[in-house]
Amino acid sequence: MPATTPVWDPHQYLRHSGHRARAFLDLLARVPDLPAAGRPRVADLGCGPGNVTRLLAERWPGAHITGLDSSAQMLAEAEPLAGPTPGGGRLDFHRADVGTWTPAEPYDLIIGNATLQWVPGHLDRFAAWVDALAPGGTLAFQVPGNFDAPSHRLMRELAASARWRDRLDGVLRHEDAVHAPAVYLEALTGLGCAADVWETTYQQVLQGEDAVLDWVKGTGLRPVLTELGEEAEAFVAEYRLLLREAYPAGAHGTVFPFRRVFAVARTHG
Repeated sequence: MPATTPVWDPHQYLRHSGHRARAFLDLLARVPDLPAAGRPRVADLGCGPGNVTRLLAERWPGAHITGLDSSAQMLAEAEPLAGPTPGGGRLDFHRADVGTWTPAEPYDLIIGNATLQWVPGHLDRFAAWVDALAPGGTLAFQVPGNFDAPSHRLMRELAASARWRDRLDGVLRHEDAVHAPAVYLEALTGLGCAADVWETTYQQVLQGEDAVLDWVKGTGLRPVLTELGEEAEAFVAEYRLLLREAYPAGAHGTVFPFRRVFAVARTHG
């Protein structure tokens, strides 16, 4: 996990839930049928407030789905969703560190939505997860591929400036938090999976004043907000001006290019 484990704000995160869920829906559309067609076992890594975990229950109504997250705040938001589902399945949520989680039972699907960028060395976790898949089971994930975008680059540069570097050294993730698509393809095929890896850049149009700042407050900026506490307001004021220049608002909103990397890896049945 990052040097500063961020305190999450589910309500801030969900302010852009429509845009955030789109990449998960595109990932889900490429997940093949699961081995246990009637009641598959599914793990949702980094489930957050459970808003996309519910989509898994819609795809597999009879599934037993477990959402895993390290954030007590996110799990508290998700907990009201726990229990039987209308299709005869079940949702439950548990606190776990994805960076160390090893399945204790076979799964038909292990899926992660915008989670693995928070897990240093996550390539090393693939072997344990693939080993836990039932024959014909799937490991699927999507991660942000925009660490070189102005939104992230400017945040890192400001954190490294004279005013902030003593407080924020080592707090933020760097460009290597996510790997190139070819690296994921090599890792997954090397584990004997049939892998499909691709990338997409969404040209998102965000609404409202300082829309990109509002976006990153829900995700990438969380470590800074957590580390600085009451001092965060001064950092945000500087960062706000940089984002306004990098992402000028237009007549119809603020365009925020949003690159994602996807992978779907299926074991042989």
